[in-house]
Amino acid sequence: MKKRFANKYFDWAHTLFAAYLRYTLGMIFWLAGQSKVEGFKISEGTFFLFADEYKLPLIPSEIAAIMATVSEHVFAILLLIGFATRFGAIGILGITFVIQIFVYPEEYILHGTWAAMAIILVLFGAGKFSVDHLIYLKTSKTLMQEVRKFIPR
Repeated sequence: MKKRFANKYFDWAHTLFAAYLRYTLGMIFWLAGQSKVEGFKISEGTFFLFADEYKLPLIPSEIAAIMATVSEHVFAILLLIGFATRFGAIGILGITFVIQIFVYPEEYILHGTWAAMAIILVLFGAGKFSVDHLIYLKTSKTLMQEVRKFIPR
């Protein structure tokens, strides 16, 4: 009895906390992506920042600017709606590591917080208030219907 009670409350605590984490990380990276665009195109200031301030060593600055802008938008949307949440959180984690290692290494407290939030989402998932959960419900019912066909009565 106690185990069911604890699981029930953990499940709802996880759902609320995961929704909070998804919203917070999603908005941080959505707004970061929005700061790089003007309308539907990447701003000249973004290309300037990547060429003169960020100076990523492994790829050309134009490609890095495009990749960062698109990634910040796509991964933020995935987190905000809770679709492919673990994939989106891994993407956010990758962006965070690149920023920490190559761009602003002195901001380790901020980046550590983002990384911790993303890792929690990777490990525990999106929670019940997500598209992921709706897909799980739909596929698990379909799967159970298929399994029942093979169970002798």
